[in-house]
Amino acid sequence: MNKETFRNILPMRTAKTGYIVLSLVLFLMGLFLLIFPKTLGNAFANVLGVAMILFGVIKVIGYFSKDLFRLAFQYDLAFGVLITLVGIATIARPDRFLEFLCMAIGILILSDGLFKIQMSMDAKEFGIHKWWLILSLAIVAGVFGALLLFNPSEGSIVIMRLIGIALMAEGVMNLATVLTAVKIIKHQKKDVLEGVYREL
Repeated sequence: MNKETFRNILPMRTAKTGYIVLSLVLFLMGLFLLIFPKTLGNAFANVLGVAMILFGVIKVIGYFSKDLFRLAFQYDLAFGVLITLVGIATIARPDRFLEFLCMAIGILILSDGLFKIQMSMDAKEFGIHKWWLILSLAIVAGVFGALLLFNPSEGSIVIMRLIGIALMAEGVMNLATVLTAVKIIKHQKKDVLEGVYREL
């Protein structure tokens, strides 16, 4: 069979590896904030902003990579652009970081959780046995995202730790999703619609 009929797996590997690495980064940042809630400042805002930008780019790459199952990345085009813009805003205005942190992070995590809940239902129909794991983690992440929207005690150590837990939940959810629902094979055929056609 012609070599050109197979899909390039580099974008898939890039997206999957990036998802894993950045999910771990989010988890570690959340753990750091949970343990050291008073350290939140411009430096942390810049690091979190860069992480969000990179995650947004990886999500967009994942959307266009067309892995075998096409479940984990199916909603990541718009969400990737959104998280990238929030990351840029975080870096651009670190002095006002705390003012919109709860709202921005809450919306992002809640939205991602809702998307992952829908994706887990698709995974169940697709026959992925661990769809329930994605569903469970998505619900947990969504709950913490929703709690951030209410912003119960702005500027307090409690809310900083809540942000940390929410970031940890987001990291674990994305890690489980990419390990469970992203399948890469070396000889994946291209879609039929990707061929070149001429109207007669």
